[in-house]
Amino acid sequence: MKKILNKKILAVILARSGSKSIPLKNICLLNGKPLLAYTVLEALRSKFITHVVVSSDSQKIRDIAELYGAETIVRPRNLSLDDSKPVDCDFHATKLMEAKKNIRYDFVVELLCTNPFKTFQDIDNAISIQIKTNADSVISVMRLDDHHPIRIKKIENGLIRDFCLFEIPESRRQDLKPDAYIRNGSIYCMRRDMLEKKIRYGTENSQAYIMPRERTVNIDEPMDLEIASNLMSKYPRDYVKKYDLIDTILLSDDDCNKKENS
Repeated sequence: MKKILNKKILAVILARSGSKSIPLKNICLLNGKPLLAYTVLEALRSKFITHVVVSSDSQKIRDIAELYGAETIVRPRNLSLDDSKPVDCDFHATKLMEAKKNIRYDFVVELLCTNPFKTFQDIDNAISIQIKTNADSVISVMRLDDHHPIRIKKIENGLIRDFCLFEIPESRRQDLKPDAYIRNGSIYCMRRDMLEKKIRYGTENSQAYIMPRERTVNIDEPMDLEIASNLMSKYPRDYVKKYDLIDTILLSDDDCNKKENS
């Protein structure tokens, strides 16, 4: 069990089976290795995280998560729907792991496996901010350049109008101030009590962890997977192994939603 300042920290990776754009997206192969594996292994390399758990309704996903060293829990049907809220799934996973380990976590960090380029240093940096500030949450973000809010427009009767901020004509990208950031869908770290309040982010005491663009690729569509594949080929992570057993798991029958654990 790894500890920092006697803090107990749970990493939760939510990986349900119901992706529409890419079937079983969370375990689709990225350069021959399951997408989920990249995030599991970075979490396991963290010097702060006490336990790593994958919450899924899919036996295939759970088998692959365990193959790469994560613990798993069965996510119930009512938390595996398209409109299920991540905060509810995080809290469900936290309570089950606390019962299993007979401990109470101080912090919970949700790691999204659809952004496979985060590193264990990113995870530890976000957790360090969380511990140092005791903020409600620490969220990973990326700076916006070409998509700065000043350049965002709306269309009224076919005419282009400023959406919320006035744009000075011919402004250069570096002229767009203040700097703007967007949540990059990679790391959500929070105090445990915030989960009980059903809050992951958005309070006045939510801190930012800034990540670079090259480690921000969210895989939602097949095109995203192609972009990620090219980038991963340029910056390979050879410690993410490809096991022969993966093909057997992927070809096996799944039992999504047949078993439930509440």
